[in-house]
Amino acid sequence: MAIAIVDATRSFERWLATRAKVRRDELEHKHGEMAADTFSFLRASFYRWAQLWPEELPELADAPRVMAVGDLHVESFGTWRDVEGRLVWGINEFDEATNLPYTLDLVRLATSAGLAAAEGQLNLDLKEACAAVVAGYTGALRSGGRAMVLAENDRWLRKLVSGRLREPNAFWDKMRAQPTARGTTIPPNVNSLLLQRLPDGAARVRIVRRRAGLGSLGLDRFAALADWHGSAVSHEAKALVPSAWEWAHSTHSSGRIHYLDAIAGAVRCPDPLVEVREGWLIRRLAPDCGRIELAMLPKRRDEARLLKAMGWEAANIHLGTRGAAKAILVDLARRKQGWLRDAATRMARLVRADWKDWRAR
Repeated sequence: MAIAIVDATRSFERWLATRAKVRRDELEHKHGEMAADTFSFLRASFYRWAQLWPEELPELADAPRVMAVGDLHVESFGTWRDVEGRLVWGINEFDEATNLPYTLDLVRLATSAGLAAAEGQLNLDLKEACAAVVAGYTGALRSGGRAMVLAENDRWLRKLVSGRLREPNAFWDKMRAQPTARGTTIPPNVNSLLLQRLPDGAARVRIVRRRAGLGSLGLDRFAALADWHGSAVSHEAKALVPSAWEWAHSTHSSGRIHYLDAIAGAVRCPDPLVEVREGWLIRRLAPDCGRIELAMLPKRRDEARLLKAMGWEAANIHLGTRGAAKAILVDLARRKQGWLRDAATRMARLVRADWKDWRAR
C-alpha cells in the first residue's frame, strides 16, 4: 500500500535533492499549484503516478515495454522548427522518459483528458477521448507512423495551434518580465552553454531565471535573452534528473537521463537545436517553439481529432523501440474493449483522492 501523498512528496523531494540543486521557493510554488485543481495536480506529480500505477493496474504492467514519455498528458505537446525550418507539432517534453509498458503513456494521456474535461478545459467525455487516442495510436502503429509537419498536411492542426496567444509581442513581453538571474546563482557551465548558443552579434544579452511548467518546478531553469538584428532571440537551459520512476522503483535505477533516447529512434522531424549537455537540456525558445497549453487553443476546435493526433504522436515515439509495433498490436488485440476507459477511470479516482488529501493537509 502506497504511503500518503504528503509523505510521498517529501520522500521524492529528498531524492530529488540528491541529484540536483533544488530551489525551495520553486517547490513551494509547485505545492500551491498542485492544490489548484486535479489537472494541475496530475501534471505536477508524475512521481506519485509512478508509485501508484503498477499497484492499481497490475494487468497493464506486463505489457510490452518501450522507450516511453512517462509524464504524458494533453499539455505535453508543442511546436518547433525542423532543420528545414518547417513547423512541426508533437510531444516536446521528455524529462520523465524511461523504459516503461506502452500502456502507461496511453492511460496517463487519457486520464489527463478526462481530468481536463472535468475542469472545463476540454469539451468531450472520457469515452470519446479514449476512442480517439486508441484510433490515432493504432493507426500510427499499423502505418509505421508519420511526423506531424504542419505544411501541406495537417493544415487543420496548423490553424489550431497558431492562435493569437502565441503572437510574438505577447511571448516576448512575458519573457522580458522574467527576473534577471544573479551572477552567483548561475552555474558557470550553464552561463557558457547559453552564451555559446546565441548567434554572433547578439546584443543586450540578459540571463533570466525562468518559471514554466509544473513537473520540473523546483529545478533550476535559465534562459539567455538577447536582441539580434532588431528582434528578440532566446535559448533555455533546464536542469534534468533521471525519471521519477527510479525514485518509485529503486530496483530499476540506472541514473541515466533518457531525454534524447526517447527522440533518437522516434518517427520525428526533430528540432536541431535541442541537446542535452552536462545534465542540462538546451533548446531554443520562440513564439512557435514551445509547449501549447489548452487555454491557448481556439474555443471552437475538433477535440476528438486533436486527441487522435495525440495518440498518433504517442505511437510515433513508441515506434522508436525496435519491434514495438508488432508486439503492441498483438497485446492490444487481446485486451477487452473499453480497457483504456476503465484504466483511466480508476487512475482518475486515485488522482482525485490524492488531490483532496493534498488540499486538506
